[in-house]
Amino acid sequence: MSDTSSNGAKKEKQGNGKLDAVKKKVRESVEMLRRPKEGQVWKSVFRHPYDEQPRNRALAVLMNVFLHLHPARVNRDAVRYRFTWGMGGITFYLFVNLTLTGIYLMFYFHPSKGQAFRDILFLTHDVPFGNILRNMHRWAAHAMILTVWLHMLRVFMTGSYKKPREFNWCVGVILLVVTLLLSFSGYLLPDDQLGFWAVTVGTNMARATPVIGHEGPFGPELGFTAYNDIRFAILGGSIVDENALLRAYIWHCIAFPVILSVFLMVHFWRTRKDGGISGPAPVKLPSEFAPAAKK
Repeated sequence: MSDTSSNGAKKEKQGNGKLDAVKKKVRESVEMLRRPKEGQVWKSVFRHPYDEQPRNRALAVLMNVFLHLHPARVNRDAVRYRFTWGMGGITFYLFVNLTLTGIYLMFYFHPSKGQAFRDILFLTHDVPFGNILRNMHRWAAHAMILTVWLHMLRVFMTGSYKKPREFNWCVGVILLVVTLLLSFSGYLLPDDQLGFWAVTVGTNMARATPVIGHEGPFGPELGFTAYNDIRFAILGGSIVDENALLRAYIWHCIAFPVILSVFLMVHFWRTRKDGGISGPAPVKLPSEFAPAAKK
């Protein structure tokens, strides 16, 4: 009888020990949720803690792939909105908005003659929030053209294209051209009269391209005709038809976004390597001046 009672007490003690261990584990988990920066997941992402030491703060930025986009030190005058206008960041966020809304619109669009316009009508009138998403995509595209031009204007007027940023200025010009091509290729996708005539006029201008246009300088001498020049390559034929719509769709939804994303990464990387955002000469605060020596 005593052996039975002792075994029962031992099992009860073991059960209580396991229960206490579970409770302790739960408390530790709750505490870790309250202090996520002390967890192993956080430490595996951010290898260096945010201690109040300049070296550790710099290492936390330099050793992280996401934070590495930002320099460890920034000239406080270079991030003033009255100097930068914030146009570079606004342009990037508009591109993110265009990417997300564009992916949503792709679910309801078929790049085929006749069906494309019906898809736009269905998206506008029948799909829940479809008209809102389409207008967000459309107006963000217009706004991105404007902000890219303002960004280039700000860079030019402040001399931010000069040494050592000449290469990044050239990358910015490429980004401007790709942005304009994105806007132009998107015009044809609704397959309406506006898009048809815009692409007709734009591609007719391509016929006069030097060397590769059959109406341009040296084009006829090199053997280019209306059936093998740059306009024929853009449209996939001699008229604006289903081939042109399909090519515009591929360029607009795949090729140009990929090209723009690659050059954006190069643009951000060069901004980081060139010393961050260019700005006016550093200005010291009165508290930063060394006290004058006593005579």
